[in-house]
Amino acid sequence: MRWLFLFVLLAAPSRADVAPLARQDLAVLRPHAVVEDAVIRLSDLFDDAGQNAARVIGPAPAPGRRVVVEPAQLLAIARQNGVAWRPLTGSDAVVVERPGRAIQREEVVDLLRADLVRLGVDAGAELELPGFQPPMVPIASFAQLALEQPSYDVATNRFAATLVVVAEGMPTLRVRVAGRAVATAAVVVATRRLALGETVRPGDVRVVRQRVERVRPGLATDAGQVVGLALRRPVAEGLPFALADLSAPAVIEKNGSVLLVLEGPGLTLTAQGRAMEAAALGAVVPVMNLSSRQVVEGRAVAPGRVVVAMGSVPVGGR
Repeated sequence: MRWLFLFVLLAAPSRADVAPLARQDLAVLRPHAVVEDAVIRLSDLFDDAGQNAARVIGPAPAPGRRVVVEPAQLLAIARQNGVAWRPLTGSDAVVVERPGRAIQREEVVDLLRADLVRLGVDAGAELELPGFQPPMVPIASFAQLALEQPSYDVATNRFAATLVVVAEGMPTLRVRVAGRAVATAAVVVATRRLALGETVRPGDVRVVRQRVERVRPGLATDAGQVVGLALRRPVAEGLPFALADLSAPAVIEKNGSVLLVLEGPGLTLTAQGRAMEAAALGAVVPVMNLSSRQVVEGRAVAPGRVVVAMGSVPVGGR
């Protein structure tokens, strides 16, 4: 600790040092000091520090850290700087804290990704940084990040580099970072809970990347595979879409009223019917003719409209 060098001249107090002083004659100790500069000043330790209040006592702790100035150290500082103070109890100390902000993990990952892609890492890979401790910089400073000597092993998917952090008010910091690149795949997931039979809209989906080992076969990987289709089972928010659970949306509802259109050469007849099943556009659906009570099969051509070819045999007929 560099603080030790500030107090190498510290010795046991003499009788003059411990001569009685009225409590009201002593400078006021600041038990907790917060500094934002790179140095600690006399005024950070004592109120009413006198003409030397702005004098630099020593380096501040690293951003996000703290140091404790013990009574003996405080007494030496007071003597050397003409401050009328002596410890009144054994607990007279000052905690000096320097606030800081952590470099976000995402900033480091983005920086790593840019360099690692040039070394052969897939741009969509997930970068693992086990045990990563975010570097701290002064809270109001602008930090610049850079990488030195990035490396990547294709056989093991492991990478390493030296992270360089430059910020005003602190020495240049170099931190070794290492981890593994994990392959990912695109997956379409729901942005909200979707019910059975609901037609998927563009705002209902988003594409995310997940680790390959977590992506089972048969999942949608592109929004175009999902949007506009109907669900054969509900999908919870954040879960992926299985292609087998999607179908064309129904234009004919089961037991719904439909217009039966009988078409033949130069002839078109219509009748009211009731669909026996739900059907998507273009699908064949059985429909009961409400006039004849016969069930015939026709093709769904539009919502509520089924076309029956001339000469169609009633379902179950001979």
